[in-house]
Formats: sequence, C-alpha cells, structure tokens
Amino acid sequence: MPTAPHPQSTDELYQALQENDRRPYGRTRTVTAEELVDAAEQFAEPVPLVHALLELQEAYTYGAEPRKSPVVFARLLTLFDEQPDVFDERLRHMLFWRFKWVAHALRQLPEVPLASLRQWLTEMRDRYEKADLGLQPYYGQAYQLAAHVGEDTTHAYELWAARTRTRLSDCEACEICERALYHLTAGDDERALRTWEPVLAGKESCREEPTRSVSYALLPLLRTGRTDRARELHLAGYRGCRRNPSMAQEVGRHLEFCALTGNEARGLELLAENRSLFGEVDSPLDLLGFLTGVEVLLQRVELLGHGELPAAGFAGRTWTVAGLRAEVRGRADDLAARFDARNGTTAHTDRRRARLDRAPLLDALELTLRPRSLDDVAPAAPVAAPAARTAAAVPESVPELIARARALDEQGHPDAAACWARLRTLVAARDYTHPDDPAVGSLVRLRADLLADEASRAGDKEEFAVAAGLYEEAAGLYDDAGLPGRAALARASALLASAEVPVEGADGTEAKAAALTAAHASIVRLHEETAGLAPHLEARLLRMRATALGLRLQTSGSQEHVAPVLAEVELLHAFATRHDVVGQVSGALLLRASTYALSGDLPAAVAEIDTLLDRLKAHGPAWHLPRTLGLRGRLRLGLQDAQAAHADLTEGLRLAADWPADAVDAARLHGDLAQACMFLGRPDEALRHLTRSAELDLRHGSRTDAFCTYSNAAQLSLDLGRVEDCIALLDSLLAEPDVTAGELDDRLVAQLRLTRARALHAGDDLKAATAEFVALAAESAGWDDDPGSHAMIAAETAVLLGESGEFGRAREAAEQALAAHARDPRYEQLSNCLRELARLQGQQQGPDGLTDALAFLADAGRVADEARAAGYEAGGRSLDSALAYEHGRVNAYAGAYEDALAALEKALALLGEPGTDQDHAGEWAECVRLAGAVEGIYLERRAPALTRLDAAVARLTALGHTDETEPLTSLAARLRDEE
Repeated sequence: MPTAPHPQSTDELYQALQENDRRPYGRTRTVTAEELVDAAEQFAEPVPLVHALLELQEAYTYGAEPRKSPVVFARLLTLFDEQPDVFDERLRHMLFWRFKWVAHALRQLPEVPLASLRQWLTEMRDRYEKADLGLQPYYGQAYQLAAHVGEDTTHAYELWAARTRTRLSDCEACEICERALYHLTAGDDERALRTWEPVLAGKESCREEPTRSVSYALLPLLRTGRTDRARELHLAGYRGCRRNPSMAQEVGRHLEFCALTGNEARGLELLAENRSLFGEVDSPLDLLGFLTGVEVLLQRVELLGHGELPAAGFAGRTWTVAGLRAEVRGRADDLAARFDARNGTTAHTDRRRARLDRAPLLDALELTLRPRSLDDVAPAAPVAAPAARTAAAVPESVPELIARARALDEQGHPDAAACWARLRTLVAARDYTHPDDPAVGSLVRLRADLLADEASRAGDKEEFAVAAGLYEEAAGLYDDAGLPGRAALARASALLASAEVPVEGADGTEAKAAALTAAHASIVRLHEETAGLAPHLEARLLRMRATALGLRLQTSGSQEHVAPVLAEVELLHAFATRHDVVGQVSGALLLRASTYALSGDLPAAVAEIDTLLDRLKAHGPAWHLPRTLGLRGRLRLGLQDAQAAHADLTEGLRLAADWPADAVDAARLHGDLAQACMFLGRPDEALRHLTRSAELDLRHGSRTDAFCTYSNAAQLSLDLGRVEDCIALLDSLLAEPDVTAGELDDRLVAQLRLTRARALHAGDDLKAATAEFVALAAESAGWDDDPGSHAMIAAETAVLLGESGEFGRAREAAEQALAAHARDPRYEQLSNCLRELARLQGQQQGPDGLTDALAFLADAGRVADEARAAGYEAGGRSLDSALAYEHGRVNAYAGAYEDALAALEKALALLGEPGTDQDHAGEWAECVRLAGAVEGIYLERRAPALTRLDAAVARLTALGHTDETEPLTSLAARLRDEE
C-alpha cells in the first residue's frame, strides 16, 4: 500500500524527497523511498531519478539493509557512465562518496566472496584515478577490509593514515574512530583514548559519531580508571543508539558494558527496550556484534544464578535468560564461522571468544539514579531491602512457628511478618495438615490470623477498602473460633480502615472527619461491649480509639479536636503503663508528640519526643527508635533547624538498617532526609535519598508514592544539570510494566513524560523533545478538568516547534494554549511563550517573519492586558516591560530600527531607573545595551548612543552593579573605535 500520494510532477517529487529526508531511518522511510524511485521513473528527465536513487541508497544504508544498497548504486553508476553530464558537481561528489558505502555494505555480507570485495576496491581505485581524485579514501577502505579480515594491518594503516585527507575522505570524527580502534586493537588503551578525545568531547561529530566511538571507548575508560567518564558517556551514548537497527553493534557494546560493571539488571532492561533489533537487523555483521553483546550479558546473568529470569529475545515465544543464551550462542557462532570461512581466517570467532571470556571490570558501578540488582527484577522480588541485622530464624515446626508468629505479633515485632509469610505458604499447600494441638488452636483461628495480617499489609499500602473487607472476614472467623476479643479487635480495625477510604468531592475533608468521628464512637462502643479482653488486646483497642481521633485532627486541623485526642492518649498511656504493655506505652507517647505537632506546638512535641527516646533507649522496643527519630527530625525541620534534623534522620536510617525497611518506614526517612539536605544546600545528597526512598516504596508495593518521589528526583536531577541522569531514570520508569500497560495514573505518567521532554530539550535533542511535547499537547487537550496544565504544555510545545522553524504548527499550538488559558489563566507562562515565539520568528526569518512575529506580540499584549485587569503580578519580569523589550528586539531583527528604538525607549520608561535589586538592574542594563546598539550601530547615531551608554554605566557603577556594566562598556568601546 502506498505511503503517500504519487507525485504528478518533478516539483512534487522533489518536495516528497525533502519530506522523506526529514523522517527517521527505518521501514517507513525506506518504503517511501522505494515508491519515489518508481514515481521518478515516469518522468523523462534522468536527474529526478538520480535524486530518488540516492535517497533510496541512503535509506538502505542507514536502515541496516546492506544487501540492497549495492544494487541501487549499480543503477546510479550505470546512469553516470551513460549520461555523465546529468551529474553536476554535487551529484558527482555524492556518487564518488558512496563507493565507500558499497565497500562497507559488502564487508557486512558473508555470502559475498573476499575476491569480490577486493575487486570492488580495485574498481574504486580505478574510478578515483580516472577522475583525478586523491586515493586516501581508497586506502582507508583497504585498511578497513584488512582489519575486518584479521590480516596484519600495519602496512595498510600507514598507507591510509599517512596520506593527506581529500574532499572524499571520511569525516574527521569517523577517521578519528578508525585510528583509535587501530591503537585499541594493539592493546594501547591510553593512546586510543587520547586519539578519541576530540570526538568524546563533542568537538568532532557526524551522523554516527560520537555514538559509535563512545560504545568502543567504554571498556578502555574503565580499564584506565576513568569510571565517572565511562558512566557519563554510557548514559549519553546509549540514548544515541537505542532501538536503531543500523547501530545494533553499539547497543551490544552497551549491554556488554552493563554486564561487566555489575549492572546486569540494567542490561536486561536495555535488552527489553531493544527487543525489536532481533528481527530488524538485516546486516549479518551488525547482527553478530549485537548478539555477542547480548550473550556477554546473558552469560553473566546465568553465571550469577538467575538463568530462569525472563528475557526479551526473538519474536514468537517467551524466553528465559538460559534459553535465550543458548539460542543466541548458536546463531552468533554460525555467523562468526560464516565470516571466517569467507575471509579465510579465524578473526571473528577469536574476537567473539575474547569478548565472552572477559571478566567483570568492576563489582558495581552505579550507572543510573536507579541502581537495581537482579533480585529486584525477579518476578518474586523481595518486599524489603536486605537488612544488616540477621532476623531470628523462622522455626521449622508448625506449632512452634504459629506460637512464634503470635508472640511476635502481640509485641508488634517486625519479625512477625516473616513468620506469617511462611505460614501463609504452608497453609496454601494442598498437603497441609493442621496440628492437633490445643496450644495451637484451630485452623479457623490460624486462617483468621493470616487474614488479619494480610489486612494490616493492605492498610500499610493505603488500600483501605481492601483492608476493611479482610478485617471483617477475619472477625467472622475469630467468632467461629470462639475468640470474641480478637473478633472485636478485627472489627475495630475494619471500622478504622473504612473511615480512611478517600472521599471524593469538594466536601471530602468534612466527610472524612465525620467518618472518623463515627468510627471512634463505634470503636468505643465495641470496646465497652466486649468483656474479658486480654491486656494486650485492650491496649490495641485503646490505641485505635486514640488513632481515630488523631487522624480526625490531621484531617480537619481544628483546634477543638486536640483535647479529645490527648484525653484518649492519656487513657492508653495509663492502661499500658499499668499492665506493662511496652510497645503501647511507646505508642501513646508518640501519639501525644504527634498531637502537639499537629496543633502547632512544635517545641512541646520535641520535648515529648526527647522523653520517649530516653525511654526507648532504656526499655525498648528498639524497632520504635527509627520512626521516633524520624518524627523528631521532621519536627526540627519545622523549627528551621535543618542541621539537627539531618543528624536525627541520619541516625534513624542507621538504626533502620537493623529492621525490615517497611517496618520502620525507611522510605520516609530517606524522603525526609532529602528535604533536610535541600535545606542545607546539599542537593546531590538529597537526590540520592529521594531515589532510595522511591525504590523502597516500589519494593513495598506503594507504586504511586514511588513514582511521585521518582518524579521529584527526576526534576531535581534536571535542575542540577544532570540531564543524562534524568533521562535515563525516566526511561527506566516509563518502561515499567504497569506504565506501559496504562495501569498507573495517567496524569502522573504525563508528568514523568513532561520532565523527560524538558530534559531532552536541555540535552539539545530538539527533535525528540518536540515529538514528545506534541504528543503530550494532544493528550492534555482532553483534560477538561485541568485546562491550565494543557495551556502550559501547549505553550512549551509551541516554543519548541518555533525553535525547529515550524512556525505554522507553532501558531496552532499557541492557539490551543490561548484557548485553554481563557478557561484557566496562566498569564506569565503564556506571555513568555508568545514573546519567545516572536523572538524566534524574528531571528530566523528577519523582515519576512515580521508580520507573524508581531501577531505573536499582539497576543502577548492581550494577555498582559488581561493580567493587569485581573490584578495579577508576575513572579519574574513585568509582562509590560518585557513585551516592550521584545517589540524592540523583533523590529531590530527585521531591520525596522526606528520602531525598535521607540519600543526600547518605552521599555526603559516602564522599567524606571535601576535600584539595588540585581535582577531589575540586569533587565534595565540589557534594555540600554540593545537601545545603544540599535541607535549607535544600525541608525549610526553614535553620539546619543554613547551618551546613553556612559550615563547607564555611571548609574550602575554607583549602585554597585559592576557585572551589569561590562556589556555596556564593551559596546561603548566598539562605537568609539568606529568613530
């Protein structure tokens, strides 16, 4: 099926060729190029056919279809031989350049005899000599063939590298890579890296570079101790090659890098992202390189005992690591043997074996902000991070296990979770037989215990409706087992969980407070109606009574709700002290401190916590210490004592390592510590704690909380200028199964994608950033409940389209933003967007773009008028003065200098004279500078311009704004030199 309308004229053909040239390489571009060749053949003129064939050969070459590239070139060469006059200087240059493409394509095909490869190089040399072209490109191809075959390359390298470059030589970046690879093959890592430096530093680049060089340089960088540089280049370089069939070998080398640096889990993640390459790479040589990198990774994963992990592989079936490794090994061995048979050497088998025999270079190199182990990606990943403390062994005997679980549960001990988990597995087995032991009790009771534990875990994940249902079911079983006290406790837990179910709507806060009031009353009634409660059960009921009122206070924030909480806390504290229920004494004191904090009395809360900490250190329970220190840390943050807060939270984390992460809320400790670090001006440390907090939430199943925290971490990394870290983190998150399946909140996913798009823009990947923004703008257009967000996204989209020179689409996006802004105003963001669009159009199009640029400024003027009428004050620059300045700049771009100067005079009048504020002084100085340039350079009125500049310099100097004077003094000096 045709992908586009058939061109009916050569003009339409050329337009279609230009449009296809803007497409990414791949099947769509290639199929379109094939159709355009068919279309070109209908015209009598040969030139359009030449252009179409050149486009098709490029599509085959960079679309990883080397078998087809030489066939197309043969047609071009025939046309050149028959009608040389058709080829102007540019087309002739392209034809001779592509001799190298054909040589490269033939090397990639093991079915092409070595004699044919040498014959092609002879043809290339003869053609170059006949055309009086330098032979350096020929010798470059001869060297690359020798390196490919595995011959001694010393002579071939010297013949190439010693010659002077010509117009047909490979670009500097590609030649640098070849020279570096020569030294790398010789075992000289240092010399190779020195040779590579201009490419790795971004000074030399092309379509393939630095991506290709980066992939080769990763292991030499590690071997020479440059781990930070290797990490940095892996993140940037991988992004340049992922999912690209023509760069499959580069992807394979990044997988190998992950395998050799303790990042096997990331390697599997990247393999899944590149699964399409198993079927899309048509080049046997590229496929060999890719499969060898895949095998290095899979071999390492299997060696570490994870051969049964799922792995992304060839389409048509599911794979385990071990199964895929066997398949990959067979195919790659066959490819290497085919190349060696063609070349008459063992070079490809030897190179493959060398890669597979490499030992890991580092035990662990933290590549991303989300370091994970193979255990983390296993289907049954652990709930908590490995703890430093060795938990008590779980009893083997079922009666002992049940007794142990109940005893620990009575204390609120974290190790109870492991016992219940083991019992849940045993009871679920078909062959489970319940012990006939009065001390153990009935199977019904055990099932009730397990349901209550499951309900507690659901409540920890804020799945309150699920928890309430499980507690009710447990209560029924406790009744059946003849345990009214435990049934009452389960029903009280169900009441409290039901009251915590979120209430939608504007009156949600009032409704939740009312639900908690009702729950408290019901729990009190249940308490009073249940006789014969054991002290630990009665203490739990009292704790729930206090908790219900504490949650009500937290929900309402009403001072009238403080006293009832404290009264319940006193009842709990007195009862727990009288009956020596240690955990509930601690719980009562913690509730009292929290109540003081919620009421706004932070000093009293801290004093209460101090008392509690002294008690915990003396009497325990020890597992309460991390949470208590965490609360004191948060209170000290509230008291603006970030240093003390940091100390508390750090100590809390140290002690938390002794317990399961979820039992001591280690995720929150990391999150609070991140906040303390930000207050102390330590953002990199904050970033580490944010990512650890998020990963702990993820392991515990709190996925929404985890993604929210990761979103904050991504934004912080972007703010810190760690662009590649930000993109790698977001790429990893957006590949999570629940994200790809659409199960995570769509607005949260959109926020992750928005941050990623901004990071791509910051990383100078304008094309990818624009594509993501356009997609987000289309999606957010349907957010009827949040038009303001759509306005901001559409505005950013418009600016990126403007940067790309697509001002028609930019205008459409700006119109969307304005329409959404009319429903939910975003004055400053819209004004900034419209002014920037005007600047971009004026800068790129000059006088031709003035009318459209002024239309953007007219829209910005209306936004400023609306803001003024609404009493809105911009957080940054004044909308009116900024608008006047932009009028000046846009008119200056268009050569309308009198209008530009008038607009800048207006901007200066709106700004007024500078004062001590540095931002205002900087804006004023820039306005003076541009006015001076327009007046002195373009209108050639040097005297008034110098008067303006000298006065401004004197004014700014007197105010101490010396940095702001530098551009003005530089411009004044230039004007005086021109007098």
